[in-house]
Parts: sequence; structure tokens; C-alpha cells
Amino acid sequence: MRLAAAVGGTIINGDASQLYADLRLISARPSAEDEALVPHRLYGVLDGDEIASAARWAEMAKAVIAQEQAAGRVPIIVGGTGMYLSTLIDGIAPVPEIDPGVRAAVRGMATVDAIAALAIEDPSLAARLLPGDRQRTLRGLEVIRSSGHSLRHWQQHRVGGIAEAQALRCFVVDVPRPVLHKRATERLWQMAEAGAVAEAAALLARRLPDDRPVLRALGVAAFGAVATGTLGLEAAVAAAATATRQYQKRQTTWARGQAAAWERITGDRLPAW
Repeated sequence: MRLAAAVGGTIINGDASQLYADLRLISARPSAEDEALVPHRLYGVLDGDEIASAARWAEMAKAVIAQEQAAGRVPIIVGGTGMYLSTLIDGIAPVPEIDPGVRAAVRGMATVDAIAALAIEDPSLAARLLPGDRQRTLRGLEVIRSSGHSLRHWQQHRVGGIAEAQALRCFVVDVPRPVLHKRATERLWQMAEAGAVAEAAALLARRLPDDRPVLRALGVAAFGAVATGTLGLEAAVAAAATATRQYQKRQTTWARGQAAAWERITGDRLPAW
């Protein structure tokens, strides 16, 4: 926000969960007061029943970037969803349409069987996934079985990114892990005090289809369990904190992969623009 105020910038959301109107508290979206101080775009713009993807967000972001540049403002994309940022910058992997028969067969597999199959057919991808990550396991398996090439093969032939057409400066906010963990737990308690349990209950009461991404947002399951009486609040915060730490580790790994091109911000200093 200080950077946006200093350079005449507009903050553009690059976080998958913050796209959804249903999750102001649980996704830690900017407050109404923050949004009034400097322009913000793409926060809370989708209903929970909509399916956001990296490709869809990238197209939305490109449109907003063009609008802000036409207005003479500096677009500042902020968020921690690495796949979204990679898709915007480097483009999308041109994976061919999945054969419906392959998709049906793969989607019908038990998770343990799919994990075992992926370990044999695409061991590189299997090694990078978190244990039990059914969604990405099935995706990797259907891609290699349908196209004959691994997902990584297609990701190395990306098209449609903005890197070649735009002058970019990319930053990683480098915060020590113990500080990150402490902040995450503190923020979860702040969410709880602000009404996160009621927010999760309202979302779950909509009975959305299981494949809706909004339901996978960090904190939804834990605070929803409090609403249904399955977990106490302290246990829920602890569970959400553990999930957050796991996601922070994935974010850190992703950020390290951008080390050659991305500048690092440490402490509380603004980048020199």
C-alpha cells in the first residue's frame, strides 16, 4: 500500500482465495478501509459457486493491467498463489484436451492407487506433490496417459505470458520462517475473533459442489468444523496453522525457484522504484 501510494499504483489481487466474495475474513482480504486508501482490483469479485483457475485469473489480470496502464497507473500484482503468477508471467502450458475415457478412468481411481500409478508413470511430478494431494495427482496422471507426455513437458512450452511484452520487476518478501509461523497463528486467532466461524458456516450452508475451489481455501475446513461442533476453536486454529505452515513451505520452495529473476525484500523496507 505504501508502494502504491508512492508510485501511483493499483494493487491487483494475485491470491486464489481472495478472489471470492464469500471469504473476506478467512482469506484475509484487505479491509474496506485499506481499499479506500489506494485502488484495489480483483478482490472479492467471484461468487463461491464459480470455478477460478490460473488461466482464468491470468486473463482477468491482463485486462485489469491494461486498464490501469491506460489510466496512467502502475499495476502492482500482490499474492502468494505461485501457479497464478507463473501463468500470468510465463504463460499457460498448452496441454491437449484430455480424452474423456482417460479422464473417467483416472477420476474413478482410489487416491492410494492413483498415487502409486503416478509414482511409476511420472515420478518427477509425484516427488513434488504433497502426500494425499488427490487433485494434482489425478491431473498429472490424466495428462500423461492422454497426451503421452508429462505435465512438466507441457509446462516447459508455455504460451501467452506477459514477460516478453511487459517490463516487469518481481519481488519476494523474505520473512524468516519462525516469524511467518507466529504471524500465521496470530492472524488465525484474529480471524476467529472477527467472525471466521460464521463465515465458514455460511459458505458450507450453501452446499456447493465438492469441486468448487473456494471450499479448499485454507481455514474453511477448520472453522467449518467448529461451526458443526466437530472441533473446538483451539483445535481448529491449530489445524489451520499446520495447514498454513505447509502451504508457506510450498510458497517458499516456489519462490526459491524464481531466485534468478526475482528481487528479495527483507525487513520493512520498500523496494527502490
